[in-house]
Amino acid sequence: MWNQFIQINPNKQTNNQTNNQTNKKIMATITPIGQRVLVKRLEAEAVSAGGIVLPDTAQEKPQEAEVVSLGTGGKDEDGKAIEFAVKAGDIVLISKYGGTDVKVDGDDLLILSESDILGIVS
Repeated sequence: MWNQFIQINPNKQTNNQTNNQTNKKIMATITPIGQRVLVKRLEAEAVSAGGIVLPDTAQEKPQEAEVVSLGTGGKDEDGKAIEFAVKAGDIVLISKYGGTDVKVDGDDLLILSESDILGIVS
């Protein structure tokens, strides 16, 4: 009996469909400001040199990272743009305790000053 009064609109989306489409569209992007660099730490080795498997709690933070993106840059005293010594995709050595940890779309990233980069791995 109630079926006679319910009008079904085939074009109407359910709340779950709308939420899933909205979640797919929302992808966080981070652009560092100034002389900062966004990097992703490379995975630490889970086995020691002697062949002992190390648990996550015993592993040190890896010092190698891949550059994901560069900041907006800066200017020197004369007003000239300061160029970055690294570029996106470079593998770099970073200081152990420098930078700020951030999580973006499930990835653990690190924002650090260019001065916290110790060198480029070639």
